[in-house]
Amino acid sequence: MKLTVKDSEGNDQGELEVQFSMIENGKGTQAVHDVVVAHQAAQRSGTACTKTMGEVAGSGKKPWRQKGTGRARAGSFASPLWRGGGVVFGPKPRDFRKTVSKSTKKLAMRKALSERLKLGDVLILDDLKINSKKTKEFLKIRASLQLKGTTLLVTEAPDQNLILSARNVADVELATGDSVNTYQLLRFDRLVFTRAAFGMIERRLAGE
Repeated sequence: MKLTVKDSEGNDQGELEVQFSMIENGKGTQAVHDVVVAHQAAQRSGTACTKTMGEVAGSGKKPWRQKGTGRARAGSFASPLWRGGGVVFGPKPRDFRKTVSKSTKKLAMRKALSERLKLGDVLILDDLKINSKKTKEFLKIRASLQLKGTTLLVTEAPDQNLILSARNVADVELATGDSVNTYQLLRFDRLVFTRAAFGMIERRLAGE
């Protein structure tokens, strides 16, 4: 597949041949599902937390002597039977992450990118340089490229002017070629890569 390369003003700058092997059939659908579920699970953080008998504040002193008081035996102020005591088998924060193999992650990314390429949702830029950190400079480029809806902008490396000029645009997210993941490739309406960033992703997808 060949992709048209444009500059930041929307003018054609030639073509780019896709180097990785695209997936043309139903292969990889389950891999995409597994990777997306694992990504969303990793974003979860357990917040429910109770203190055990050993964690509640208080002295370790025995409340009263063992015999002779007429009351039941008691060994700690932190007893779960008492108000202010510990909780038995209460919830604790836990790790929700799921393990996915490297080959599955690579297959999922190939599948996701292949589908977005076939749908025409990918735009390649020859380069993207912004000389100012003002938001209006970024919006000017966005208008020239006719980008509508949510947009993922993938560059070769972080650019401070680009980060500052795009951070106030709610429906735009920035990523780099070595950090972009399958979830991001599926989440946005349009995917915009610089030529160098697309080459980085192709190298990541090299081989089976």
